[in-house]
Amino acid sequence: MIESSSLTFLIIVIIIALAFEFANGFNDAANAIATVVSTRVMSPLSAVIMAAVFNFVGAITGTAVAKAVAKGVVDPDGITQVVVAGGVAAAALWVFVASRFGMPVSGSHSLIAGVAGSGVAHSGIDVLQGAGLTRILEGLVLSPILGFLLAYLVMLIIYWSLRRMSPAKITLIFSKAQMFTAGWMAFSHGSNDAQKTMGIITLALFTNGSIDVLDVPLWVIIVSGLVMGAGTYFGGFKVIRTLGVRIVTMRPIHGFAAEGAAAGVITMASRLGIPISTTHTITSSILGMGSTRRLSAVRWGVARSIVYAWILTFPICALLGAALYHLINLVAI
Repeated sequence: MIESSSLTFLIIVIIIALAFEFANGFNDAANAIATVVSTRVMSPLSAVIMAAVFNFVGAITGTAVAKAVAKGVVDPDGITQVVVAGGVAAAALWVFVASRFGMPVSGSHSLIAGVAGSGVAHSGIDVLQGAGLTRILEGLVLSPILGFLLAYLVMLIIYWSLRRMSPAKITLIFSKAQMFTAGWMAFSHGSNDAQKTMGIITLALFTNGSIDVLDVPLWVIIVSGLVMGAGTYFGGFKVIRTLGVRIVTMRPIHGFAAEGAAAGVITMASRLGIPISTTHTITSSILGMGSTRRLSAVRWGVARSIVYAWILTFPICALLGAALYHLINLVAI
């Protein structure tokens, strides 16, 4: 078999990781701009360009999440580049398929499950990092809950504070304010999601022996941010429609509450070095905001189908990661 330390294979692994980064940006473009497009505050093209720029800026603001992904899923000393390639390829494939059908799945879940499945296929279950995975999973579970509750609370506060203001004035104010929250949402998305691929590339460099410690090189930060921005620019407009239109009808005031709540949760997680699902967080925030109006205002059937996609992500990506690990091993012989 080709040695896992070969430069050629390292380049292939990095390309696969960047393909996932592009797919993540393509699918998760909706996270940042679905609400601002659906409320007609910005045109789709303007919103996509804005999101791409702020995704890149967010991506280069830190590496705490990248280090958590590199160290917290599998034991770096117990895997090879084939493991990394299999896991990331599984995640990229799943995110691309989900984008094709307009489903906003979690790139975080996909990546973690894919690498974990590939790692177990290589070294057995002992390769998993129990403490790191627990922290990551806690973040993935708590972030949508916090997003729902915070958006619900923010919306109630806005309703109470502006109860005597005319609807026309409210729309005028929040049409401008929503541009800020949309930019913040894009920034926070880049600060968390782009770093996950940085962590994977850093892990590949470490297993190859190209770096001695799991610190993210500057070129990895810049390239990952650029690829995330490109994926966002060519973003998945089917997903934008699912999040921005099909769950609940929104006006600028609603988009402001949902985006602000989600961006706040994601920014906090990024600063703490916790990789979370931006998809889960913004979707739950939209649901929380919509629930303040009346439960029937939310199209729970659409929300339920999204939850099913989330649940399927773990087993599908873990199995794909294991299968692709074995396939890549065979091809590399």
